[in-house]
Amino acid sequence: MEKFETLTGIAAPMPLVNIDTDMIIPKQFLKTIKRSGLGVHLFDEMRFDDDGNEIPDFVLNKEAYREASIIVAGDNFGCGSSREHAPWALADFGIKVVISTSFADIFYNNCFKNGMLPIVMPQEVVDILMKDAEKGSNARIIVDLEAQSVTSSDGEVFSFEIDPFKKHCLLEGLDDIGQTLSKASAIDTFETQAAQSRPWV
Repeated sequence: MEKFETLTGIAAPMPLVNIDTDMIIPKQFLKTIKRSGLGVHLFDEMRFDDDGNEIPDFVLNKEAYREASIIVAGDNFGCGSSREHAPWALADFGIKVVISTSFADIFYNNCFKNGMLPIVMPQEVVDILMKDAEKGSNARIIVDLEAQSVTSSDGEVFSFEIDPFKKHCLLEGLDDIGQTLSKASAIDTFETQAAQSRPWV
């Protein structure tokens, strides 16, 4: 997993509330267990019509937001079923940060396991960042994980809270497997000592 430190990127405004995981990645695309390749199906039923043509009004189909790496969303983002394919699809598309007033718990935790940063902000701050995102590709938002801050294109700085352990894992690029491997030396020492003290095991 890549380390997350600072991101400067285009933010796509998605003010819709209760964006659920089936909207993020519809159920027909859940057959794969690969984390890559799902980005083309992100928000599939919102991005494409029945013939597979892009729906021009959808934000990620607009030229200004095709390279978006941040989503500023309405309340309760990632609700619905607990599919991990949702953060997989977002990450594969290139989304690294989602800012909202609240997230579904399972989705929130799955983001960290996949190198994404979900940021909870008060409604008044989300409103400011939403308006900032509506400016298009000329407006870049800066997200600094170490400083725990989000800076708007106008230079306004907003702080956010994050669990220290989750912050550490993102900064170091550690998913669940990476956390275990970081303790490899201690694990090897334990196994050697266990084999010596209990050779019958």
